[in-house]
Amino acid sequence: MNEKEKLILELIRKNPFITQSKLAEELDLSRSAVAGYISSLTKQGKIIGRAYVLPEPSRIMCIGGANVDRKAQAQSSVQFGTSNPVTITQSCGGVARNVAENLGRLGSSVSLLTVVGDDQEGEWLLSITSPYVDTSQTMKVEKMNTGTYTAVLDHDGEMVIALADMAIYDTVSQDFIQKRWSHISSASMVLLDTNFPSDVLQMVIERCYQEKIPLCIAPVSAPKVKKLPADLNGVTWLIANKDEAMTLAGLESGNVEEACEKILALGAENVIITQGEKGIVYKNKKGEHGTISAPKLKVIDATGAGDSFTSGFLYGMNNGESFEKACKLGMSCSIIALQTKETVCTQLNEHLLNQTYKQYFSEEA
Repeated sequence: MNEKEKLILELIRKNPFITQSKLAEELDLSRSAVAGYISSLTKQGKIIGRAYVLPEPSRIMCIGGANVDRKAQAQSSVQFGTSNPVTITQSCGGVARNVAENLGRLGSSVSLLTVVGDDQEGEWLLSITSPYVDTSQTMKVEKMNTGTYTAVLDHDGEMVIALADMAIYDTVSQDFIQKRWSHISSASMVLLDTNFPSDVLQMVIERCYQEKIPLCIAPVSAPKVKKLPADLNGVTWLIANKDEAMTLAGLESGNVEEACEKILALGAENVIITQGEKGIVYKNKKGEHGTISAPKLKVIDATGAGDSFTSGFLYGMNNGESFEKACKLGMSCSIIALQTKETVCTQLNEHLLNQTYKQYFSEEA
């Protein structure tokens, strides 16, 4: 036996029901490495039976941003250089956080890895998120503000200016990820947004590729999609809107099918491009491709619809659905979001999602 195997045996003796995830965490190893040692010990006859393994639910790991979003809408024409009466609304934001809460409301086991400040905004975000999501891997950063995004709108709802304080994400390092890798590697799939620094994004992509962990990338914006590495091997699904996809594909003009081809050539296995009321285009390396039209709806607020699509899609894939059906579940989830003013619909659950899917995308569709 080598030293690692001896340590694993010692931990199992102390707790025969310890999980592989916990063993990985205790020994600072990946879960796949622990599985290899366990297999070796079993072949050696050092372990008999599988009492040490507890059933673990299929869990989705969401890595990225958690912000406080604020909208300040002027009650009359905006006057510069003076005070303007406004109505301010506040909601939870951040792509990874929004996706995590949606998945939690759908009954999925989900964890969120993010950073917040040691401030009132951070406490508020976690208090809203924690009932649906495991936030144990989230870190509070002292002397830093929780990420905030503030949009100033004119009387008609058009944006005048937006203010973003996202400096806290620059504190995230590869070491931050490494210390939590055993938790990440034990997930059934990973969702990564592009709020964290480029080297951190590249590390997650490369590690998921090496350890064969399904990975979904959800870019935050066209500028932030540029943080992604040129090599996208390891990206199982990339879900982007048209602007993000065109930027990633390096195209100033062209159609979304061309953008899909370019992104697949970079290494991604599956690409989905969302186009709002025009629906989606999807394509993968297996040759599956197609479009799904968006049904005509009375849209109340489009905020959060993209994150909802990603949530419904991952819910479908994590439950063993086909690529196409997962796309339709994603659209069903976004339909729910479009018909509420809430970024994450508080009425969302599995029954509502399946009901919406049956209404708009029957099995014959």
